[in-house]
Amino acid sequence: MKTLISLLLVLLAVIGCNSSKNIASNDISAKVSDTVKIANEELEYEVIIIDPGFSSWVASRARPRGYYSESYLENKNQLYVMEWNSRALQPQRYNNLYQMRIDYDPSIRYGYEVNYLIFNYFVYFQVTYNQRLGGIVPFP
Repeated sequence: MKTLISLLLVLLAVIGCNSSKNIASNDISAKVSDTVKIANEELEYEVIIIDPGFSSWVASRARPRGYYSESYLENKNQLYVMEWNSRALQPQRYNNLYQMRIDYDPSIRYGYEVNYLIFNYFVYFQVTYNQRLGGIVPFP
C-alpha cells in the first residue's frame, strides 16, 4: 500500500494510498483501544488514528457529520497540514510533538469521511495539547 497521509503523535498513525477517485464507500470502525479506522480496499487507502481519548472526543464534542462542507474541511486540513509540516521540521522547538510530516495532496479527493476525521483530529490535537496550528480553533 502506497503511503499518502502519515501522522505520528503519541500513538497516532494516518496512512493512505494515492487515489484520484472520490471515496464513496468506507469501512469505519472505532475499536475499544480508542482507535478510529477508515478503510477501503478497492481504493487502497487506510486511515488509522490512535490517540487516547480521540474516539470519545469525536463522539461527544465534535460537530456532527455534515455540519461542515467538504470544501471547508479540505481547506482547513491544507492549512493545518502546512503548519504541522513546518513544525515537524523543528523538533527541538516543539519537543518532538510533531514527529512525522503529513503528505496530504490537495489535488486528491479523499472524500468527506477522511477529511472529517483528519480535521477533527487537528481540532482535538490543538485543544488537548494546547497548540495552535493557525487561525481560530473551531471548538465544538
